[in-house]
Amino acid sequence: MYIKRIILAIAVIGVLVGAIFAYNVYDAIFTDNTAFNNEEAHLYVGSNTTFKDVLEDIEPLLKDPESFVKVAEKKGYTGNVKSGHFIIKKGMNNNEIINSIRSKNIPVKVAFNNQERIEDLAGRIANQIEADSLSLITAMLDTEYLSERGLNEDTALTMYIPNSYEVYWNTDAQGFRAKMAKEYDRFWTNARKAKAKALNLTPAEVYSIASIVQKETAKNDERPRVAGVYLNRLRKGIKLDADPTVIFAVKKNENDWNKVIKRVLYKDLETDSPYNTYRNAGVPPGPIFMPDVTAIDAVLNPEKHDYYYFVADVENFGYHKFAKTLSQHNANSAAYKRWISAQGINR
Repeated sequence: MYIKRIILAIAVIGVLVGAIFAYNVYDAIFTDNTAFNNEEAHLYVGSNTTFKDVLEDIEPLLKDPESFVKVAEKKGYTGNVKSGHFIIKKGMNNNEIINSIRSKNIPVKVAFNNQERIEDLAGRIANQIEADSLSLITAMLDTEYLSERGLNEDTALTMYIPNSYEVYWNTDAQGFRAKMAKEYDRFWTNARKAKAKALNLTPAEVYSIASIVQKETAKNDERPRVAGVYLNRLRKGIKLDADPTVIFAVKKNENDWNKVIKRVLYKDLETDSPYNTYRNAGVPPGPIFMPDVTAIDAVLNPEKHDYYYFVADVENFGYHKFAKTLSQHNANSAAYKRWISAQGINR
């Protein structure tokens, strides 16, 4: 009888210990282990990151880091860390957290526009994905790759159409370049290509003209008219005489991309550069700026008119006065010069 009681007591203790163990296991795996107040938290795990690194980043988000480590070990995550961008939602338990950061890499929105050079674009992108700016520049300016795409260093920027794109955060430089190449091919539909061909322009030339158009006017509704002016001049074999190209040429020659030029001087017009459209006829060798899609489409869908000249309209700021003849343009230009001198703008 005494032995039976001992056996029964041991059995009861065993059940209790098992129940406690089972509860602890359940609690570690299935109980809410988030310590933040927002609806979700974002975790960025870099390539070649160790579990120790992950734990350091995720620990502030957890109520009980120790239980997280135990479950991570049981699920084999500690030796199989995945890189990417992951979302942890408020109220998740350890099991859900690990499942999320192990297999649910969420794309990020990458946006860019109005960059002046490949180097600027690379810096902009590097702030949004894992790839660093140097690796992006190297990939973007790779001569073999550019040659395959029918581009060169001057036209390399034309492959990047300003917009917002979904990209995996851990995409490397070559992967980002490949993604943008697909987006470029998607943008240049047969319809857009046909319009460029009708203008006797390549897509890269359209992009370059669009970069000038956008620099000339910030008004979307005026861009087709400005584009029409430059296309009229091209058809007539008249130099574009675009001030923004002169500014770009000066900055490029001096390698001073932070230089601010509010007024183009006569001496600037003599700048020796293939980008200076006061000295060189035709389309510049490449874009001077990354134009918006609205500017690109303005070139592809220009306003049809007989204007060959334009100058800033001081009576309607942001817009321009257009002229069909040089004498009319000179009168408009004289009024503008008087106004700008009165403002004390000398450079």
